[in-house]
Amino acid sequence: MDNELDVWIKEVDAALQAWQQGDYVLGEHWFVQRFHPQRPLTQESIGVAQEETDLAELEVRGFVVVTQTCDLVRTCRTRPFVEVVPLVEVDEEQLYQIQRNRRPQYAYIAGVAELNLVADLDRVMTVEKAVVAEWKRKSGCQNDQEIRALGQALARKRARFAFPDEFNQLTKKLQTRMQDKHDKSSPEGEALRALREIRVYAEPSWNDAAINLTFLFIRDEEQVQFQDIRWDQLCENWLKLIPPSGRFQSVDGLVVSLEDMTAKEYVESDPLDLDNLSS
Repeated sequence: MDNELDVWIKEVDAALQAWQQGDYVLGEHWFVQRFHPQRPLTQESIGVAQEETDLAELEVRGFVVVTQTCDLVRTCRTRPFVEVVPLVEVDEEQLYQIQRNRRPQYAYIAGVAELNLVADLDRVMTVEKAVVAEWKRKSGCQNDQEIRALGQALARKRARFAFPDEFNQLTKKLQTRMQDKHDKSSPEGEALRALREIRVYAEPSWNDAAINLTFLFIRDEEQVQFQDIRWDQLCENWLKLIPPSGRFQSVDGLVVSLEDMTAKEYVESDPLDLDNLSS
């Protein structure tokens, strides 16, 4: 005869079978964070710093499950934990940028996008599966494309390439230019908003004493305004902001689409962080 724990485990396991990575819950929920009582850094921790506790609770709109689906459906007897992140509200422009993977702090959740809610990946909380089993599940991803996009956003958050400091200094003018022009009503602003991502190829490698850089400005083929954009001229202007210096012997660049690239070119290049392009 099953004991009480065995019964609970079967009930929780059965409830979690329906859950997938990206599913969410709405309602009254609380995110818990630990802080240093003598050095609180956020408004939430400052507010409770005098209460002889090092835990602060913040009410959030809901949670998104970010644990992989294969781990969600495993028995809670051996895999009892689930990682969740809070849902936060953003404006329409921010939502657009997050959907295009330009804000690595956040992840786009299609199922709740109409409420302008996104997943805040900077804050992660661990709960036991029995907690999730009591939630009213809502589907976050409706198809394989959305599931894949969420997985990419989660991976990008943890696996962003650490460019050398001298490279960051080299590209400072380019980054400033893109920040200034990104939201403008101009051909350049339109072009920047139409970029899917910017990738950089270092040859022979980032660790060599002499490096040749190639910037790949990857445009989104779903944009319809391409006929009005002088990509060759814009690319030339952007590259002028990255003059060869130090270890970087040469700087070249191309505007391409994903269809123009080989898989080898894509995986051997590294994505620039576009998180700060939008004002």
